Order: sequence, then structure tokens, then C-alpha cells
Amino acid sequence: MILQDKVALVTGGTAGIGQAAAIAFGAAGAKVVFSGRRDAERETTSAMIRETGAECLFVRSDVSSEPEVKALIEKTIATYGRLDFAFNNAGFGTVPKPLHEQSVEDFDSTMATNLRGVFLCMKYEIQQMLTQGAGVIINNSSVWGLIGAFGMGPYTASKHAVMGLTRSAALDYAKQGIRINAVNPGYIRGTELVTPKSLQEMGMTLEQFDSMLSSSVPMGHRGQPEEIAATVVFLCSDAASYITGQPFAIDGGVTAS
Repeated sequence: MILQDKVALVTGGTAGIGQAAAIAFGAAGAKVVFSGRRDAERETTSAMIRETGAECLFVRSDVSSEPEVKALIEKTIATYGRLDFAFNNAGFGTVPKPLHEQSVEDFDSTMATNLRGVFLCMKYEIQQMLTQGAGVIINNSSVWGLIGAFGMGPYTASKHAVMGLTRSAALDYAKQGIRINAVNPGYIRGTELVTPKSLQEMGMTLEQFDSMLSSSVPMGHRGQPEEIAATVVFLCSDAASYITGQPFAIDGGVTAS
């Protein structure tokens, strides 16, 4: 197991990419702390992690809240004594619409989770990793952190900002044993940032939405959460020891054109 006896933290870990990453960390030998706001899914996720033979801990937290993020890191350290890896995955999106139709409330909500949340998590994760002299942080940006997207101004802005934080922090701590990179997922199944209500507002069914997304991917299909999780685990492993400050597009070719 490539991450044997290490400790990994995953935010937004009760579903989608976060859940897949929490399970993948467990399968790689790490003790797993996962957080989120979905109490209903925590037992299911805990059971799936434990099936890999790993220990795990759920901590309910809102990454946009500094006291809750601070408490999340403190609970991790109190339980396992260290923090080796962090996957800052929690994210939020709104219904796609032109910029002039976007509300200030939606903009602020998006920035609070996607940008402030990553900043807060990194702030407290890095403080702990500095005391250890080592650590790896992976931030979940998006293909929209690399390119633009119709109707997704606030979301795209937040994800570009995550890339800015990633690159700058990677330079800040490159000589202090802390590596910081980002994954930039494309259209991934099971991670829709739209709700049934959102689809209704767009006048689309889930099948139509899926077909629309799949047709825009050069490989012709959407990715799986496990494919993102595998990259996260790789970036945390010694095999990626000379990689920092980089985006990793896992998008079926979307950003190649």
C-alpha cells in the first residue's frame, strides 16, 4: 500500500469525487478523515472506507466557516496525531446563466465555498504540515479553472482563483517539504452541480443534460469519480515527489482543443 499509515483528509467527502477519493485513500493504506455537510451519507461512506480495511473519521464541517475548518484540522490531529495529505474538494455551483442575470447572492455563495473554503483549509492544513516538515495538498479546481465557460462566470472565476492559490502557495512552501497541486476534472458522472430544480429551470431532463455534456467531450463520454481519485492518490504518493504547483486536467480531452 503506497500510503500505508499516513493520514489523509478529504473535504466534501460524502459523495461524488470526494467520496471516491476517501475510499481510494483508504485502499492505499491511509487513515481517512472526511468532512461534509451531508450527515445522511456519512454512514454509507464510512462503511465503504472501512471495507478497504482503513480507519476513518467523519467530521461535519462547512469549509466557508473559519471556526469549523480550524476545528476540523484540530479534530484530525487530536485523533491521528498528524496530517499527511489533504484533498480540498468541497465545491458549489449554480444554474448556468449569462453574467448579467447572476445574482450577488449566488456569486457570494459560490466564492464562499469554492474560494474562501480552499483558502481556509490550506491555511490550517499548512500550519500543521509545517510542524511536521512535510505534507501534500491537492485542490479540486476544474477544467473551468483553465478555460472559460458559457453561463458560468462566478463558478469559473472561483476555480481560476483556486489555481492562483495553488500556484502561489506551492511557491511559498516548495522548500519546506510541502507540495501543492490541483486536479481539474471535466464532466464527471455523479458530481452534477445542478439539482433537479436546476434542470427544470434549464428546461432539460437528466438524460438530455448527460447527452449534452457527453457530446462535448472528445473521448465521447463522461469520466468517473474514481478516475479523479486515482490521480489524487498518485499526486500524494512518492511517485509524484518532484511535482508541485501544477494543474492536472482529467477531462477526456476537453482542454486539448
